[in-house]
Amino acid sequence: MTRTRTIIALVVVVLLAGGFFLLRASSTSFAPIQPVQFDHWQHVSSTEGPTLECGFCHEHADKNAHATVPNVELCMVCHSSIKTESAEVQKLAAFAERSEQPPWRRVYWFEQDADVFFTHKPHLRAGIECSSCHGEVGQAHRVRREVDQTMGWCIDCHRSRNASVDCYTCHR
Repeated sequence: MTRTRTIIALVVVVLLAGGFFLLRASSTSFAPIQPVQFDHWQHVSSTEGPTLECGFCHEHADKNAHATVPNVELCMVCHSSIKTESAEVQKLAAFAERSEQPPWRRVYWFEQDADVFFTHKPHLRAGIECSSCHGEVGQAHRVRREVDQTMGWCIDCHRSRNASVDCYTCHR
């Protein structure tokens, strides 16, 4: 009986440890399924498509705490006449017809219990490229979390750029 309990306890420990390591390993590869499969590469890097800047679709990063996700009206400015035969563009058009926004899932966010105040504004003013914090999204066909934005990662970046590491800078 004791041997059986020991084996069960060992299996539970191994499963928990494995789950923990998988969770940690996947934190930088989180790639949520989006309501419309948007290909950043086609919009940013492709020789056959437009060469849009991040701020074209993710407006207000220089003004608000969060960069906005694109609204369907902005997408339809081009896609009312471009690639209209695409199944993904047809999904966009259906959202537009219903006057709804696609329920985009964020790839990057701060945990609620982190109590972090973040704004893109000072980072943009300092000339920090979007890819510094978000990875090479412009090369991606499907966006995934490429950077594990931990407090230590942020502090290392602040120190390397001689930016403030005072707690109040990010925690208010």
